[in-house]
Amino acid sequence: MTATLVIQSHRDPLPFGWLQRCIDSVDAWAEANRFQYRFIGDEIFNLVEPELLAKTNLQTVIASDLARLKVLQQALDQGFERVIWCDADFLVFRPDDFELPASDFAFGREIWVQADERGKLRAYPKLHNAFMMFRRGNACLDFYTDTAARLLELNQGGMSPQFIGPKLLTALHNVARFPVMERAGMLSPLVIRDILAGGGMALDLLRRKSTVALAGANLSSSLTEREGFTETEMKTLIQKLLAVGV
Repeated sequence: MTATLVIQSHRDPLPFGWLQRCIDSVDAWAEANRFQYRFIGDEIFNLVEPELLAKTNLQTVIASDLARLKVLQQALDQGFERVIWCDADFLVFRPDDFELPASDFAFGREIWVQADERGKLRAYPKLHNAFMMFRRGNACLDFYTDTAARLLELNQGGMSPQFIGPKLLTALHNVARFPVMERAGMLSPLVIRDILAGGGMALDLLRRKSTVALAGANLSSSLTEREGFTETEMKTLIQKLLAVGV
């Protein structure tokens, strides 16, 4: 069996054509590294307990955050030595530089650039789960899965979409200092607009706050839709990233 498995998931059919470019980039990166690749659909939610699915029925992204942990553990139980998760809107645009860390597990780096209440640009460093890696015998996956499920069980109020994803990961990281895949980033809408425009203050701030040049990034499909980015703009963004990076 191949030692490493890369997993992606999304409902079928894809809601945006540009997502296929992202999926293809991850698939090609996996093939170039001789990793096994697996794409799964909504059956991923079969791994989540019915009562937790019911609790998140209006926010499937939260159920997805738990389901991806369970499918990764399932793959390790099947005999893979290392498993990797990439969101369907994650683009690998510098595949030669997208090298996995030597640690037993790692999460992606989010440097979220947005304007504060006074209109000043701020960069907020966090972790994200659009990229995750776990090796067999790691100390984190079971703990993260159990903690995420426990929080969902205990919660009695509203939940933000990042409840058991970036919010939980960042809180844990602030205490435990998790290993980070710094080249696996995330682009906020302001940064995306700057890339499309050929430059700008938000992009400059992201570059200053990044410890290394990004080799892949989550393109935040839910936010780009809400912010009104067109299919043409997203395809142009992908072309620019593949050509020159961030």
